Amino acid sequence: MTITFQQIVFIAISAFTIISAWIVVTNRNLFHAAIALMASFAGVAGLYILLEAGFLAASQLLVYIGAISILIMFAIMMTRRLMQTAESPYNLQWKWGIVAAFLIFILLAVLIFQTWPADTYAAPPVQSPAALRGSVTDLGIALVSVDQYVLPFEVASVLLLAALVGAIVIAWPEDDR
Repeated sequence: MTITFQQIVFIAISAFTIISAWIVVTNRNLFHAAIALMASFAGVAGLYILLEAGFLAASQLLVYIGAISILIMFAIMMTRRLMQTAESPYNLQWKWGIVAAFLIFILLAVLIFQTWPADTYAAPPVQSPAALRGSVTDLGIALVSVDQYVLPFEVASVLLLAALVGAIVIAWPEDDR
């Protein structure tokens, strides 16, 4: 039995994802656990890429790594320091922040003006139905089809709703109950 390159990549990404997830649940440092969570999400996106599910991989990158993980990181960095130390909550490096924001603004403005001239507006290319086959349309149909994934989709939505209600109950102040 020979092991192909794709199997080696799958084993490596799977091991990376499992090790990152293990670090998330065993690490006592909340910041390091959040970084490991981002790495675990990236590993899952890599597995989606190996499964040739580009939409799910992009969703994993944008939603979980790009939004949820960054939100967790900001929440950790903003609240932990204020709870533990007596230092000022204000950043003393605001001048460097203004310089960096200005340089990024200039870079984005140059890129926009080079790639999107204001005098020409081209229509987007029309996709043929054959190019869209096996993509987001099929995923949407599969999620609402009675004989495919509608039951797991609804169970996941009820589970997320229960987690949201549980988080609200846990976070509710004791004196208001």
